[in-house]
Amino acid sequence: MGDFSDSITVHVPADRLFAYLSDVQHLHSYMPQLRAARPHDGDKVTVTAHVKPVDAPEQDVTSEAWVTVVEDGKSLKWGVPGPHDYHGQLHVGPGETADACRLTVELHTEHTEGEQIHHGLDEALRGIKQAVEETER
Repeated sequence: MGDFSDSITVHVPADRLFAYLSDVQHLHSYMPQLRAARPHDGDKVTVTAHVKPVDAPEQDVTSEAWVTVVEDGKSLKWGVPGPHDYHGQLHVGPGETADACRLTVELHTEHTEGEQIHHGLDEALRGIKQAVEETER
């Protein structure tokens, strides 16, 4: 079991970052393994991801997840049903200037591959930063 957290400064106003992250259809732009995300039925999201299992050929898999947008506090909560109890939160907080903010990701999973999870968190944060900063240019 593990709890993980990481943060990054993003050079856009907090409201802009939160609006971008609140639209789950943007997920595939900063999560490299995701091919598509389609919201439906309230907080449910159907996601398609490209996976590379150790014991099987590469493949696209589709599954259900949930994402809840918490306007007060600029947070998103998400989770994926299954044996790994995978869920977490994104928090958008103030930065040192009005045109920057701080993004923090908290993740809980029953997976024990800590280094791989840290790498995935870092990759997601850098992907979000790049995607949203590029939309501001």
